[in-house]
Amino acid sequence: MFRLDTDPTLLLESEERRQLRVVLRELLKETCGPEEVRKQAAGPRGHDRLLWERLAGEIGVQALAVPEEFGGAGYTFAELAVALEETGRVLCPAPLLPTVVLAGHTLLRSGDRQACQRWLPGIADGSLTATVAGFPQVAQVTAERGAGGWVLRGEADFVLDGEGADLILVAAEAPDGTRLFACEPDHGTGAGTGAGTRTGARTGTGTRTGTGLGVGSGTCERVARRVLDPTRRQALVRFRGAPAEPVGEAGQAAPIMAAVLDAGRVALAAEHVGGSAHALDAVLEYVRHRTQFGRPIGSFQVVKHRLADLLVDLEGARSASAYATACLAGGRAELPVAASSAAVACSGAYRLATAEYVQLHGGIGFTWEHPAHLYVRRARADEALFGTADDHRLRLAGLLGLTGRTDGASRTDGASRTDGASRTDCSSRTD
Repeated sequence: MFRLDTDPTLLLESEERRQLRVVLRELLKETCGPEEVRKQAAGPRGHDRLLWERLAGEIGVQALAVPEEFGGAGYTFAELAVALEETGRVLCPAPLLPTVVLAGHTLLRSGDRQACQRWLPGIADGSLTATVAGFPQVAQVTAERGAGGWVLRGEADFVLDGEGADLILVAAEAPDGTRLFACEPDHGTGAGTGAGTRTGARTGTGTRTGTGLGVGSGTCERVARRVLDPTRRQALVRFRGAPAEPVGEAGQAAPIMAAVLDAGRVALAAEHVGGSAHALDAVLEYVRHRTQFGRPIGSFQVVKHRLADLLVDLEGARSASAYATACLAGGRAELPVAASSAAVACSGAYRLATAEYVQLHGGIGFTWEHPAHLYVRRARADEALFGTADDHRLRLAGLLGLTGRTDGASRTDGASRTDGASRTDCSSRTD
Protein backbone atom coordinates (compact mmCIF):
# COMPACT_ATOMS: atom_id res chain seq x y z
CA MET A 1 0.00 0.00 0.00
CA PHE A 2 1.26 3.46 -0.89
CA ARG A 3 1.04 6.51 1.34
CA LEU A 4 0.17 9.41 -0.93
CA ASP A 5 1.79 12.27 0.94
CA THR A 6 4.49 14.78 0.14
CA ASP A 7 5.70 18.16 1.28
CA PRO A 8 3.08 20.65 -0.03
CA THR A 9 5.81 23.20 -0.72
CA LEU A 10 7.15 20.89 -3.45
CA LEU A 11 3.90 21.46 -5.37
CA LEU A 12 4.37 25.22 -5.45
CA GLU A 13 5.91 26.97 -8.42
CA SER A 14 9.22 28.63 -7.63
CA GLU A 15 10.17 32.09 -8.86
CA GLU A 16 12.62 30.55 -11.33
CA ARG A 17 9.87 28.39 -12.81
CA ARG A 18 7.52 31.35 -13.06
CA GLN A 19 10.15 33.28 -14.97
CA LEU A 20 10.78 30.28 -17.22
CA ARG A 21 7.05 30.08 -17.94
CA VAL A 22 6.87 33.77 -18.88
CA VAL A 23 9.84 33.55 -21.25
CA LEU A 24 8.56 30.38 -22.88
CA ARG A 25 5.05 31.71 -23.32
CA GLU A 26 6.36 34.81 -25.05
CA LEU A 27 8.53 32.79 -27.42
CA LEU A 28 5.79 30.30 -28.23
CA LYS A 29 3.24 33.08 -28.71
CA GLU A 30 5.55 34.49 -31.35
CA THR A 31 6.36 31.20 -33.10
CA CYS A 32 3.48 28.77 -32.47
CA GLY A 33 0.24 30.48 -33.34
CA PRO A 34 -2.46 28.24 -34.89
CA GLU A 35 -1.33 28.90 -38.46
CA GLU A 36 2.34 28.43 -37.61
CA VAL A 37 1.55 25.11 -35.93
CA ARG A 38 -0.32 23.92 -39.03
CA LYS A 39 2.61 24.86 -41.25
CA GLN A 40 5.16 23.19 -38.98
CA ALA A 41 3.13 20.00 -38.71
CA ALA A 42 2.67 19.86 -42.49
CA GLY A 43 6.37 20.42 -43.20
CA PRO A 44 8.79 17.63 -44.19
CA ARG A 45 10.21 17.26 -40.68
CA GLY A 46 6.97 17.85 -38.75
CA HIS A 47 8.36 20.68 -36.64
CA ASP A 48 10.29 23.92 -37.05
CA ARG A 49 14.00 23.18 -36.79
CA LEU A 50 14.77 26.85 -36.16
CA LEU A 51 12.37 26.89 -33.20
CA TRP A 52 13.96 23.70 -31.89
CA GLU A 53 17.35 25.41 -32.02
CA ARG A 54 15.98 28.53 -30.33
CA LEU A 55 14.49 26.45 -27.52
CA ALA A 56 17.94 24.94 -26.99
CA GLY A 57 20.08 28.01 -27.58
CA GLU A 58 18.04 30.83 -26.06
CA ILE A 59 16.29 29.06 -23.19
CA GLY A 60 17.99 25.70 -22.83
CA VAL A 61 14.76 23.70 -22.67
CA GLN A 62 16.26 20.42 -23.87
CA ALA A 63 19.02 20.66 -21.25
CA LEU A 64 16.81 21.37 -18.25
CA ALA A 65 16.61 17.83 -16.87
CA VAL A 66 19.99 16.61 -18.16
CA PRO A 67 22.75 16.41 -15.52
CA GLU A 68 25.57 18.93 -15.86
CA GLU A 69 28.17 16.20 -16.34
CA PHE A 70 26.44 15.30 -19.61
CA GLY A 71 26.16 18.83 -20.93
CA GLY A 72 22.84 19.71 -19.31
CA ALA A 73 21.65 22.41 -16.94
CA GLY A 74 21.32 20.06 -13.98
CA TYR A 75 17.77 20.99 -12.98
CA THR A 76 14.98 18.51 -12.32
CA PHE A 77 11.89 17.30 -14.13
CA ALA A 78 9.94 20.03 -12.32
CA GLU A 79 11.52 22.64 -14.60
CA LEU A 80 11.03 20.49 -17.69
CA ALA A 81 7.35 20.09 -16.77
CA VAL A 82 6.91 23.86 -17.10
CA ALA A 83 8.21 23.67 -20.66
CA LEU A 84 5.98 20.69 -21.45
CA GLU A 85 2.91 22.50 -20.12
CA GLU A 86 3.66 25.58 -22.21
CA THR A 87 4.36 23.60 -25.40
CA GLY A 88 1.19 21.60 -24.78
CA ARG A 89 -0.71 24.84 -24.43
CA VAL A 90 0.06 25.80 -28.05
CA LEU A 91 0.41 22.26 -29.51
CA CYS A 92 4.05 22.92 -30.37
CA PRO A 93 5.09 20.02 -32.65
CA ALA A 94 8.71 20.01 -31.39
CA PRO A 95 9.67 16.45 -30.31
CA LEU A 96 10.30 17.20 -26.64
CA LEU A 97 8.38 14.15 -25.46
CA PRO A 98 10.27 11.50 -27.46
CA THR A 99 13.67 13.19 -27.36
CA VAL A 100 14.04 14.71 -23.91
CA VAL A 101 11.60 12.66 -21.84
CA LEU A 102 11.57 9.16 -23.33
CA ALA A 103 15.03 8.86 -24.88
CA GLY A 104 16.70 11.07 -22.28
CA HIS A 105 15.25 9.13 -19.35
CA THR A 106 16.08 5.83 -21.02
CA LEU A 107 19.74 6.77 -21.27
CA LEU A 108 19.87 8.03 -17.70
CA ARG A 109 18.06 5.02 -16.29
CA SER A 110 20.30 2.60 -18.16
CA GLY A 111 23.32 3.48 -16.02
CA ASP A 112 25.46 3.27 -19.17
CA ARG A 113 27.81 6.20 -18.70
CA GLN A 114 29.43 5.71 -22.10
CA ALA A 115 26.05 5.93 -23.83
CA CYS A 116 25.08 8.97 -21.73
CA GLN A 117 28.34 10.75 -22.55
CA ARG A 118 27.90 10.00 -26.23
CA TRP A 119 24.30 11.06 -26.79
CA LEU A 120 23.01 13.20 -23.92
CA PRO A 121 25.14 16.27 -24.82
CA GLY A 122 23.55 16.27 -28.28
CA ILE A 123 20.07 16.07 -26.77
CA ALA A 124 20.92 18.89 -24.37
CA ASP A 125 22.24 21.28 -27.03
CA GLY A 126 19.48 20.53 -29.54
CA SER A 127 21.72 19.00 -32.20
CA LEU A 128 20.24 15.51 -31.71
CA THR A 129 16.66 14.28 -31.77
CA ALA A 130 15.88 10.84 -30.41
CA THR A 131 13.04 8.46 -29.69
CA VAL A 132 12.29 5.00 -28.34
CA ALA A 133 10.88 1.93 -30.08
CA GLY A 134 9.48 -1.26 -28.65
CA PHE A 135 7.64 0.52 -25.84
CA PRO A 136 4.97 1.51 -25.11
CA GLN A 137 3.92 -0.43 -28.22
CA VAL A 138 5.39 -3.93 -28.32
CA ALA A 139 7.75 -4.35 -31.28
CA GLN A 140 8.82 -7.49 -33.08
CA VAL A 141 12.53 -6.67 -33.09
CA THR A 142 15.38 -9.11 -32.51
CA ALA A 143 19.07 -8.42 -31.98
CA GLU A 144 21.83 -10.71 -33.18
CA ARG A 145 25.57 -10.51 -33.39
CA GLY A 146 26.82 -9.90 -36.90
CA ALA A 147 30.33 -9.82 -38.32
CA GLY A 148 30.75 -6.18 -37.31
CA GLY A 149 28.74 -6.22 -34.08
CA TRP A 150 25.08 -6.19 -33.10
CA VAL A 151 22.40 -5.80 -35.77
CA LEU A 152 18.63 -5.37 -35.46
CA ARG A 153 15.93 -7.12 -37.47
CA GLY A 154 12.17 -6.68 -37.33
CA GLU A 155 9.86 -3.72 -37.09
CA ALA A 156 8.38 -1.30 -34.59
CA ASP A 157 5.18 0.56 -35.36
CA PHE A 158 3.82 3.93 -34.24
CA VAL A 159 7.19 5.18 -33.08
CA LEU A 160 6.96 8.80 -31.93
CA ASP A 161 8.99 11.00 -34.29
CA GLY A 162 10.25 7.76 -35.77
CA GLU A 163 10.53 9.14 -39.30
CA GLY A 164 13.11 11.79 -38.53
CA ALA A 165 14.81 11.03 -35.19
CA ASP A 166 18.60 10.87 -35.32
CA LEU A 167 18.76 8.18 -32.63
CA ILE A 168 16.37 5.34 -31.87
CA LEU A 169 16.61 3.43 -28.58
CA VAL A 170 15.09 0.03 -29.23
CA ALA A 171 13.88 -2.70 -26.91
CA ALA A 172 14.84 -5.88 -28.76
CA GLU A 173 14.95 -9.59 -28.04
CA ALA A 174 18.56 -10.71 -27.76
CA PRO A 175 19.89 -14.24 -27.04
CA ASP A 176 20.17 -13.28 -23.35
CA GLY A 177 16.70 -11.73 -23.12
CA THR A 178 15.20 -8.31 -23.81
CA ARG A 179 17.85 -5.61 -24.06
CA LEU A 180 18.06 -1.97 -25.05
CA PHE A 181 19.98 -0.99 -28.15
CA ALA A 182 20.87 2.32 -29.75
CA CYS A 183 20.49 2.64 -33.50
CA GLU A 184 21.54 5.68 -35.52
CA PRO A 185 19.65 5.18 -38.80
CA ASP A 186 21.81 7.65 -40.73
CA HIS A 187 25.06 7.04 -38.87
CA GLY A 188 28.13 7.80 -40.89
CA THR A 189 26.68 10.77 -42.76
CA GLY A 190 26.75 13.33 -40.01
CA ALA A 191 23.71 12.31 -38.00
CA GLY A 192 23.52 14.00 -34.66
CA THR A 193 26.87 15.73 -35.01
CA GLY A 194 25.64 19.14 -36.05
CA ALA A 195 28.41 19.10 -38.65
CA GLY A 196 26.23 19.35 -41.68
CA THR A 197 23.19 18.07 -43.54
CA ARG A 198 22.83 14.33 -43.45
CA THR A 199 21.42 12.03 -46.07
CA GLY A 200 17.74 11.45 -45.49
CA ALA A 201 17.59 14.43 -43.14
CA ARG A 202 16.01 17.85 -43.43
CA THR A 203 17.84 21.09 -43.32
CA GLY A 204 16.97 23.86 -40.91
CA THR A 205 14.64 25.25 -43.56
CA GLY A 206 12.59 22.07 -43.51
CA THR A 207 13.68 20.76 -46.92
CA ARG A 208 14.31 17.06 -47.37
CA THR A 209 17.76 16.36 -48.77
CA GLY A 210 17.81 12.61 -49.13
CA THR A 211 15.88 9.36 -49.21
CA GLY A 212 15.23 8.98 -45.47
CA LEU A 213 15.95 5.24 -45.64
CA GLY A 214 18.90 5.44 -43.26
CA VAL A 215 22.16 3.63 -44.05
CA GLY A 216 22.96 3.40 -47.73
CA SER A 217 21.95 -0.25 -47.96
CA GLY A 218 18.52 0.56 -46.52
CA THR A 219 19.06 -1.24 -43.22
CA CYS A 220 16.57 1.05 -41.46
CA GLU A 221 13.45 2.02 -43.37
CA ARG A 222 11.11 4.58 -41.84
CA VAL A 223 7.58 5.11 -43.09
CA ALA A 224 5.35 7.90 -41.77
CA ARG A 225 2.00 6.76 -40.45
CA ARG A 226 -1.19 8.71 -40.99
CA VAL A 227 -2.34 9.42 -37.45
CA LEU A 228 -5.16 11.35 -35.83
CA ASP A 229 -2.91 14.05 -34.38
CA PRO A 230 -0.86 15.75 -37.09
CA THR A 231 1.21 17.65 -34.50
CA ARG A 232 2.69 14.44 -33.04
CA ARG A 233 4.13 12.35 -35.84
CA GLN A 234 4.55 8.59 -35.68
CA ALA A 235 6.19 6.11 -38.00
CA LEU A 236 6.72 2.47 -38.83
CA VAL A 237 10.41 1.60 -38.48
CA ARG A 238 11.76 -1.51 -40.20
CA PHE A 239 15.17 -2.82 -39.18
CA ARG A 240 16.91 -4.92 -41.80
CA GLY A 241 20.23 -5.72 -40.26
CA ALA A 242 20.63 -2.18 -38.90
CA PRO A 243 23.84 -1.70 -36.89
CA ALA A 244 23.18 -1.10 -33.19
CA GLU A 245 25.00 -0.81 -29.91
CA PRO A 246 23.78 -2.24 -26.59
CA VAL A 247 22.75 0.25 -23.92
CA GLY A 248 22.99 -0.88 -20.32
CA GLU A 249 23.31 -4.43 -19.12
CA ALA A 250 21.31 -7.54 -19.94
CA GLY A 251 18.26 -7.98 -17.72
CA GLN A 252 17.74 -4.26 -17.12
CA ALA A 253 15.30 -3.54 -19.93
CA ALA A 254 12.01 -4.26 -18.10
CA PRO A 255 12.50 -1.95 -15.09
CA ILE A 256 14.01 0.76 -17.31
CA MET A 257 11.07 0.67 -19.71
CA ALA A 258 8.57 0.73 -16.84
CA ALA A 259 10.24 3.75 -15.26
CA VAL A 260 10.48 5.59 -18.58
CA LEU A 261 6.81 4.96 -19.32
CA ASP A 262 5.88 6.52 -16.00
CA ALA A 263 8.03 9.52 -16.89
CA GLY A 264 6.19 9.72 -20.20
CA ARG A 265 2.83 9.65 -18.42
CA VAL A 266 3.86 12.49 -16.14
CA ALA A 267 5.11 14.51 -19.12
CA LEU A 268 1.88 13.89 -21.01
CA ALA A 269 -0.12 15.01 -17.97
CA ALA A 270 1.75 18.33 -17.96
CA GLU A 271 1.01 18.80 -21.66
CA HIS A 272 -2.67 18.07 -21.04
CA VAL A 273 -2.86 20.68 -18.30
CA GLY A 274 -1.46 23.24 -20.73
CA GLY A 275 -3.88 22.25 -23.49
CA SER A 276 -6.86 22.29 -21.12
CA ALA A 277 -5.89 25.71 -19.80
CA HIS A 278 -5.71 27.07 -23.34
CA ALA A 279 -9.14 25.65 -24.15
CA LEU A 280 -10.68 27.25 -21.05
CA ASP A 281 -9.04 30.61 -21.77
CA ALA A 282 -10.18 30.56 -25.40
CA VAL A 283 -13.76 29.71 -24.43
CA LEU A 284 -13.86 32.41 -21.76
CA GLU A 285 -12.65 34.99 -24.25
CA TYR A 286 -15.29 33.92 -26.75
CA VAL A 287 -18.29 33.83 -24.40
CA ARG A 288 -17.41 37.28 -23.04
CA HIS A 289 -17.82 38.84 -26.48
CA ARG A 290 -20.30 36.62 -28.30
CA THR A 291 -23.75 38.09 -27.77
CA GLN A 292 -27.16 36.49 -28.11
CA PHE A 293 -30.51 37.98 -27.15
CA GLY A 294 -28.74 41.23 -26.42
CA ARG A 295 -26.27 39.92 -23.84
CA PRO A 296 -22.95 37.98 -23.75
CA ILE A 297 -23.59 34.24 -23.83
CA GLY A 298 -21.23 33.87 -20.89
CA SER A 299 -23.87 35.48 -18.70
CA PHE A 300 -26.30 32.58 -19.23
CA GLN A 301 -26.44 30.22 -16.29
CA VAL A 302 -26.07 27.06 -18.35
CA VAL A 303 -22.80 28.34 -19.82
CA LYS A 304 -21.55 29.41 -16.38
CA HIS A 305 -22.23 25.93 -15.00
CA ARG A 306 -20.34 24.23 -17.82
CA LEU A 307 -17.36 26.54 -17.42
CA ALA A 308 -17.37 26.02 -13.66
CA ASP A 309 -17.32 22.25 -14.15
CA LEU A 310 -14.41 22.63 -16.55
CA LEU A 311 -12.49 24.80 -14.11
CA VAL A 312 -12.96 22.24 -11.33
CA ASP A 313 -11.67 19.45 -13.58
CA LEU A 314 -8.73 21.58 -14.72
CA GLU A 315 -7.65 22.45 -11.19
CA GLY A 316 -7.91 18.81 -10.17
CA ALA A 317 -5.77 17.85 -13.16
CA ARG A 318 -3.27 20.58 -12.33
CA SER A 319 -2.91 19.24 -8.78
CA ALA A 320 -2.51 15.64 -9.99
CA SER A 321 0.10 16.75 -12.51
CA ALA A 322 2.02 18.77 -9.93
CA TYR A 323 2.06 15.85 -7.51
CA ALA A 324 3.25 13.40 -10.18
CA THR A 325 5.92 15.88 -11.27
CA ALA A 326 7.15 16.23 -7.67
CA CYS A 327 7.30 12.44 -7.33
CA LEU A 328 9.30 12.08 -10.54
CA ALA A 329 11.64 14.95 -9.72
CA GLY A 330 12.22 13.60 -6.21
CA GLY A 331 12.46 9.92 -7.10
CA ARG A 332 9.64 8.98 -4.75
CA ALA A 333 8.41 5.39 -4.46
CA GLU A 334 4.78 6.38 -5.11
CA LEU A 335 5.58 7.56 -8.65
CA PRO A 336 3.65 4.69 -10.34
CA VAL A 337 0.49 5.62 -8.40
CA ALA A 338 1.00 9.34 -9.01
CA ALA A 339 1.70 8.82 -12.73
CA SER A 340 -1.42 6.74 -13.33
CA SER A 341 -3.56 9.07 -11.21
CA ALA A 342 -2.32 12.04 -13.24
CA ALA A 343 -2.99 10.15 -16.46
CA VAL A 344 -6.62 9.56 -15.46
CA ALA A 345 -7.25 13.08 -14.15
CA CYS A 346 -5.46 15.00 -16.90
CA SER A 347 -6.72 13.01 -19.87
CA GLY A 348 -10.27 13.32 -18.53
CA ALA A 349 -9.94 17.06 -18.05
CA TYR A 350 -8.44 17.44 -21.52
CA ARG A 351 -11.28 15.48 -23.10
CA LEU A 352 -13.87 17.70 -21.38
CA ALA A 353 -11.95 20.89 -22.19
CA THR A 354 -11.69 20.11 -25.89
CA ALA A 355 -15.35 19.12 -26.09
CA GLU A 356 -16.39 22.44 -24.54
CA TYR A 357 -13.89 24.25 -26.75
CA VAL A 358 -15.80 23.01 -29.79
CA GLN A 359 -19.35 23.19 -28.46
CA LEU A 360 -19.26 26.59 -26.77
CA HIS A 361 -17.82 28.13 -29.92
CA GLY A 362 -21.05 27.20 -31.68
CA GLY A 363 -21.12 26.92 -35.46
CA ILE A 364 -17.50 27.89 -35.97
CA GLY A 365 -16.09 25.52 -33.37
CA PHE A 366 -16.19 22.41 -35.54
CA THR A 367 -14.84 23.98 -38.73
CA TRP A 368 -11.45 23.09 -40.19
CA GLU A 369 -10.35 26.73 -40.07
CA HIS A 370 -10.81 26.99 -36.31
CA PRO A 371 -7.98 25.53 -34.17
CA ALA A 372 -10.31 23.72 -31.76
CA HIS A 373 -10.21 20.48 -33.75
CA LEU A 374 -6.42 20.33 -33.42
CA TYR A 375 -6.82 20.16 -29.64
CA VAL A 376 -9.55 17.54 -29.98
CA ARG A 377 -7.19 15.45 -32.11
CA ARG A 378 -4.36 15.80 -29.60
CA ALA A 379 -6.62 14.88 -26.67
CA ARG A 380 -8.10 11.82 -28.38
CA ALA A 381 -4.77 10.55 -29.72
CA ASP A 382 -3.02 10.97 -26.37
CA GLU A 383 -5.70 9.08 -24.45
CA ALA A 384 -4.22 5.74 -25.48
CA LEU A 385 -0.58 6.73 -25.94
CA PHE A 386 0.67 5.30 -22.63
CA GLY A 387 -2.46 3.40 -21.64
CA THR A 388 -6.11 4.39 -21.57
CA ALA A 389 -7.84 5.78 -18.51
CA ASP A 390 -9.43 2.38 -17.88
CA ASP A 391 -5.99 0.74 -18.09
CA HIS A 392 -4.70 3.16 -15.48
CA ARG A 393 -7.67 2.65 -13.17
CA LEU A 394 -7.05 -1.09 -13.28
CA ARG A 395 -3.36 -0.52 -12.63
CA LEU A 396 -4.16 1.75 -9.68
CA ALA A 397 -6.45 -0.89 -8.22
CA GLY A 398 -3.56 -3.33 -8.30
CA LEU A 399 -0.99 -0.91 -6.92
CA LEU A 400 -3.29 0.05 -4.06
CA GLY A 401 -4.01 -3.56 -3.19
CA LEU A 402 -7.57 -3.64 -4.48
CA THR A 403 -6.85 -6.34 -7.09
CA GLY A 404 -4.02 -8.70 -7.80
CA ARG A 405 -2.77 -6.76 -10.81
CA THR A 406 0.22 -4.45 -10.44
CA ASP A 407 1.67 -4.57 -13.94
CA GLY A 408 1.84 -1.68 -16.39
CA ALA A 409 -1.31 0.17 -17.36
CA SER A 410 -0.93 -0.32 -21.08
CA ARG A 411 -1.44 -3.85 -22.29
CA THR A 412 1.41 -3.19 -24.73
CA ASP A 413 3.93 -1.90 -22.24
CA GLY A 414 6.25 -4.85 -22.59
CA ALA A 415 7.40 -4.28 -19.00
CA SER A 416 6.81 -6.52 -16.02
CA ARG A 417 7.12 -3.94 -13.25
CA THR A 418 6.07 -0.37 -12.77
CA ASP A 419 7.75 0.99 -9.68
CA GLY A 420 11.09 1.82 -11.26
CA ALA A 421 12.61 1.36 -7.81
CA SER A 422 15.72 -0.39 -9.03
CA ARG A 423 17.91 2.46 -10.22
CA THR A 424 21.31 2.46 -11.86
CA ASP A 425 21.08 5.99 -13.17
CA CYS A 426 24.04 7.71 -14.77
CA SER A 427 23.57 10.40 -12.15
CA SER A 428 22.42 10.62 -8.58
CA ARG A 429 19.72 13.04 -9.75
CA THR A 430 16.30 11.56 -10.42
CA ASP A 431 15.16 13.90 -13.16
